[in-house]
This record gives sequence, structure tokens and C-alpha cells, in this order.
Amino acid sequence: MNPERNLVTASGLTKRYGDLVAVAGISFDIREGECFGFLGPNGAGKTTTVRMIHCVSPVTSGTLTVGGLPSGIGNRALKKMTGVIPQEINLDNDLTVHENLVIFARFFDIGRREAKARIGELLRFVELEAKAGSKISELSTGMKRRLLIARALINRPRLIVADEPTTGLDPQARHLIWQRLRQLKAQGATLILTTQYMEEAQQLCDRIVVMYQGKILKEGVPSRLIEDEIGREVAEIRIAADQDEALIARLGGFSCGHERAGDTLFFYCRDGQNLRRKVTELDLPNTVHRPATLEDVFLKLTGRSLIE
Repeated sequence: MNPERNLVTASGLTKRYGDLVAVAGISFDIREGECFGFLGPNGAGKTTTVRMIHCVSPVTSGTLTVGGLPSGIGNRALKKMTGVIPQEINLDNDLTVHENLVIFARFFDIGRREAKARIGELLRFVELEAKAGSKISELSTGMKRRLLIARALINRPRLIVADEPTTGLDPQARHLIWQRLRQLKAQGATLILTTQYMEEAQQLCDRIVVMYQGKILKEGVPSRLIEDEIGREVAEIRIAADQDEALIARLGGFSCGHERAGDTLFFYCRDGQNLRRKVTELDLPNTVHRPATLEDVFLKLTGRSLIE
């Protein structure tokens, strides 16, 4: 890794709220021009981490730099170079779509003429030109999410932080936002993405970290993590637990890992073709055979049970 290309660098980054350790001494680098993803269940520390990156939450200990500058609440230079697509929809409901963008442009001291040009360009980018005069209450959730993207881009940021940007969206709206985020990366922006959607991370991220209970469990390229942690293919077989030993013995020659979760026995295998043939020969009921995914990695690392 070339340190000169790193836009964000964290070392021993820690965030405490009293006795609660939300982020526990993590270290990572985010390279200029890449999409870097933070994956994890609720409470893993993803949002807390990105809030420290975009200067709205102070660092308890460790170091965090963005563009070579130390991150901090009062660092206006970093805020000017960053655009944030928040998890919550925090638009001003009393204003129109256009007025929301005008107000935000004023925060960055963008002149009236320049703001008008940028707003027109951004509304075209997120396909909201026809809604410029509409109140926020008249927009669908997907339209509101797209407006948040436009608002985040008003200052032409070098770094874009997208905190679970497609939460609650239907597939069409989610794919449109993915397209727009890919376009921004192609134009040279650096993206930081937090998400619980594994497909989203596979679609967008060059590298990811999997977080759990404030710590980083794994870091890497999504496809390589899948290959290293799971293999190429997965067989899901719904059988009674007392049949596990016999079935594992019959399938043990294919270099497969296995795991039971609830009523299902999972086999993770690199020799997918032979595994598929053997499972077919055994004529087992309630069997699903599929390619391995990032979700398999996520569940293997963080567990399949719910932790409140």
C-alpha cells in the first residue's frame, strides 16, 4: 500500500461513551478513489466510526486523519471537502426540493449564481428535475434518498460518506442509487459506505471491513474474502441434527467446511461441481446449492443468532 494515496488513515481508533466502548482500537486506511465499506450488524460501530471520519463525533483515543489533516469537531476544512448521505432522512419538510438545496449551498458560502447551476445539475443527476418545486412530504422514500445524495454533492466533495443510503428502499430505487454512487466513483470521488446489505457491498465496494462489537474481524477485497473464508459454493441441507454425523462423513471427501444453524446444515466447498454431483446422487430433500456470497462470510464471522 502506498501511504501517499491514502485519503483516510486510522490507527488505534477508539470511541467510548462512558463505560461503553463503541469502537475498540481499530486501524485501517482508505485509498484515494476507492469505495471502502464498513459492514456489520446493528451496534457493530460502523456509524460511530464514520461519524468520527466526517467530524461530527470526537475521537476518544488513537489517531484519525483525513486528507492529511486530523479529524475533529471544529475542523471546517475537512467538512468542506466531505459530503454526507446520512442514514436518517433529515430534510426540511417546510421547504421544497429546490429550497432544501439552496439552504445547504449557503452553508458552504456558494454564490447564488453558482448554486443555481449546481442545483440544476444535481437534480438532473438524481432524476428529480420534475420535483424541484415539490414539498418534501410529496416525495416517496426513494426520492428523498436521492435528494440526500444531491444535497451531499452540493459542495463538490472529495470524500463522500454514505451511511446505509438505501435503507428501506424497493429494488428499483436501490439499484438507481447504486448506479449514481458508481458514477461518482468513476468521476474520481472516494466513497465510504456503511451497509447491512451484503449485495450492496459486493456491487459497490473495492475493499471492506467486517465489524463486530466495535472491532474489525476481517478486511479485504469482497471476492477474495468469499474465496478465503467460504470457498466457491454452498450447499444448504435441511435435515434433522441427528443425521449430521452420517452426512458429514459421506461428503467429507470434498474439502468442505460445515456449520449447523437452526434446521439447516451448511457445507462450504471449493470443489463445487463434485459436491453438487454427490448431493444429487444422495437425493436429499430440501437442498439448495448456490454460489458462495459475501453474506456467507458475514454470517460466518458475526454468527447467525440475534444479539440485542
